[in-house]
Amino acid sequence: MRLLIIEDDRDAADYLVKAFREVGHIADSASDGEDGLAMALDGQYDVLIVDRMLPKRDGLSLIGTLRTKGIATPALILSALGQVDDRVKGLRAGGDDYLPKPYSFSELLARIEVLARRRGGREETVLRVGDLELDRLSHEVRRGTEEITLQPREFRLLEYLMKHAGQVVTRTMLLENVWDYHFDPQTNVIDVHISRLRSKIDKGFSQPLLHTVRGAGYMIRDGAR
Repeated sequence: MRLLIIEDDRDAADYLVKAFREVGHIADSASDGEDGLAMALDGQYDVLIVDRMLPKRDGLSLIGTLRTKGIATPALILSALGQVDDRVKGLRAGGDDYLPKPYSFSELLARIEVLARRRGGREETVLRVGDLELDRLSHEVRRGTEEITLQPREFRLLEYLMKHAGQVVTRTMLLENVWDYHFDPQTNVIDVHISRLRSKIDKGFSQPLLHTVRGAGYMIRDGAR
């Protein structure tokens, strides 16, 4: 999933970004309501995690503005205000879930997975190319009857390639969307991860799925076509 964390507590935001990335998700963050609103309007996010008390624009106002503009991205509200009336206000403002602080990361992750599943349904959370299947929620990957174990970065790489199946994916696209930041395009980190991924999803199978497009990038496609 691609997540946006709107939280003015920098330590808390950094912790969540790191934790989500460790389990294979893409996570961006904003430290105030105005920046968060702009990112939520421009970015393609699966779920928003919004602190209720934010500088420049509070979380409820932010969510309400998104809803009036037709942005239906699920939003989970985090707040130290945990009384029933507070939760009701959050949900009526357009929030899809409300989690009082302090909270456990495992519960937060489970709630976000439910929101993503509720939004897109099972078909959107399962990607398929030929006999290769990737479940974005359970993080299970299978080719045919064989289960494939991937490291978090390998999972994100495969997910991105499968979301763009049949299309050439450039190195720049991978650097920006899988590694989340810019660095020397001459680095071999992509080649290393592509090689590892290819050995896991193609080795031992008659039809390769992951292809190198010389001078352009990479493509994953059904080799039977």
